[in-house]
Amino acid sequence: LTEKSFSQQTDSTQSTATSTFAGSVGITNNGFSIIPTFSLNSPAINMNYYISKKRFSFDPDIRLVPNGSKGGFIFWLRYKLINKQKFSLRVGAHPAFSFIRRTINENGNSTEITEMLRFAATEVVPNYQITPNWSVGAVYLHGTGLQKHGPQRTDVLFLNTNIANIKISNQLRFMLIPMVYFLNTDGYKGNYLSATGILSHQKLPFSISSTINQTIFSDIPGNQDFMWNVLLAYNFSKSFRKVSLK
Repeated sequence: LTEKSFSQQTDSTQSTATSTFAGSVGITNNGFSIIPTFSLNSPAINMNYYISKKRFSFDPDIRLVPNGSKGGFIFWLRYKLINKQKFSLRVGAHPAFSFIRRTINENGNSTEITEMLRFAATEVVPNYQITPNWSVGAVYLHGTGLQKHGPQRTDVLFLNTNIANIKISNQLRFMLIPMVYFLNTDGYKGNYLSATGILSHQKLPFSISSTINQTIFSDIPGNQDFMWNVLLAYNFSKSFRKVSLK
């Protein structure tokens, strides 16, 4: 992380808490939702940002097709209840705005429009660090629709592991994130296996990742048995430390 000071340094200074601004901007052949089985079925632009100070963070998540007709905005507010060396527990909440294509019939004519659906959601995220490069965790996510049509209640439980810093060469590193998840949306259920692989270079700000999503069982309308995507992303991270005179 690159540190920047907001005041002139002297022989006697005192540092206060560090803020972090990080994120990624990428393009993909198929935009996935935070629940991978829900897909835009179209190329998309992904923008993820992370702004944190102490235990709080604000994490905007934007996914849009190039013409803006489908996609969504998620604005996470998160807090680390427990932040130990081995174990962490995070809670979060967000409003979300999802853009979908819908056909309306008026005076015998059919017209396709873009409609915005509104949601509110909460999450609970425990994580245990087994080694510096290997962790296991879970995510419980509950979402509620804020309009009378469309999905009304969604519950999903993710069980995952994260294997990081797998050495491919002197500069190339690989990360593997396999998971299973259990989805219930308005009484329809699905169980899935998903995995994400991320290839990065230690001296370059770019990464290439791919996600696959395989259905184990589902009675959710419109469910696809198998989906995949590839994402090319530009990543950045900066920290800002305020320095004042003692």
